[in-house]
Amino acid sequence: MDVEETKKWFEKWAKLKTVIHFAERLFYFREREIWWASLGANIGFEQNGKNDAFERPVLIIKKFNKDMAWILPLTSRERVGEYYFDLSCDGFNSRVILSQLRLISSKRLIRKIGIIPPKTFSLLTDRIKSLFN
Repeated sequence: MDVEETKKWFEKWAKLKTVIHFAERLFYFREREIWWASLGANIGFEQNGKNDAFERPVLIIKKFNKDMAWILPLTSRERVGEYYFDLSCDGFNSRVILSQLRLISSKRLIRKIGIIPPKTFSLLTDRIKSLFN
């Protein structure tokens, strides 16, 4: 993307971000769930959202309260390495991007896709913990 396209993209996200912030949305979500979320237009190598809603699938890692959660974004691209975790669930195949852990507002959530099994979630959280050692 050239500079002018990038500026327009950021401007579009700024307008949508304002709408999301003031929206009266309350979704009930839990750990282990996969959701589409508006992640926005981010900087550098941070994971961006796609399409008009700047959305991408995310996995809820830790729910702090009805308003805040730690999430990890997902990608459908083939990725290998210590910062990726393969995820297959209900016909949904992707990779969890372990290096992109972030805190989001539940207002960013759009719609639920599914939920991963407890055993898979346990393996994933063990893998996350290993990154801190």
